[in-house]
Amino acid sequence: MDFEILGDLTGVETIATGSGIREVGRLRKHHGRGRWRKRKGYAEVRLANGEVVRAELHWYEATGIGRREFKIKRFL
Repeated sequence: MDFEILGDLTGVETIATGSGIREVGRLRKHHGRGRWRKRKGYAEVRLANGEVVRAELHWYEATGIGRREFKIKRFL
């Protein structure tokens, strides 16, 4: 799903870290070694059809690498 994040992420919290992330091997292979964390937060997003909605987002991030692979988990 294509979308654009509008504004800041709020209510950010860590879901899993290190070996607790099922995808950690793939993340290291594609993006590099780092202290990977799976995070979640809330933001306004603009969908591909132009509609603006509030959604819960999940993503992976690592120090020195940044935020990667955002996905919408649910609309609020």
